[in-house]
Amino acid sequence: MKPTPDTLPRTQRADARRNREAVLEAAREVMGKQGIEAQMDDIARAAGLGVGTVYRHFPNKEDLIVALTEDRFERLAELAHEALAEDDPGPAFERYLYRGGELQAIDRALSEVMRERPDAMQAAAQKVGLLELAREVMTRAQDAGHIRADAEAEDIPMLMCGLGTTTPGTSGPFVSQTSWRRFLAIVLDGLRAPGTSEMPPR
Repeated sequence: MKPTPDTLPRTQRADARRNREAVLEAAREVMGKQGIEAQMDDIARAAGLGVGTVYRHFPNKEDLIVALTEDRFERLAELAHEALAEDDPGPAFERYLYRGGELQAIDRALSEVMRERPDAMQAAAQKVGLLELAREVMTRAQDAGHIRADAEAEDIPMLMCGLGTTTPGTSGPFVSQTSWRRFLAIVLDGLRAPGTSEMPPR
């Protein structure tokens, strides 16, 4: 029977965990710059490991993309919890969106997953309960009179996916290092209470 991480001796399990973390860290760096088309050989080199070690932990690149997506969505959930812990709900909501946007801006792979891999994105979001967390952050801001009452939590992933088209690494004549900030400023202006026109149905 082939040994699994749980049946290996403790020192080997520790080595396996370190190697897996090294692969994920290298993938965050390489895919953050190159996107999801980055090569596994480049990730192995950045991790200081043989490519065979990378494949032992992640049998194919899709598995690695899923693991990275889950990692990033865990961070987005942390940002939501941090926003919920703030005293002023309105600015906390806006900071939450900006910090999520900044995460996309520095991670090309995350933007590409949000644009091109809806299944991976939705699975990662559901795993951490991101939509419900975002709903809590938005509802607090609405109750405080900061965000228009007819906005919905489901608007947030739609807007953040759209924001991914303005982040560095995206091709297009209108994309610069700060385009995503301009996009988000326009979005937030439309979300603030009371709103100047009726919101159309989703």
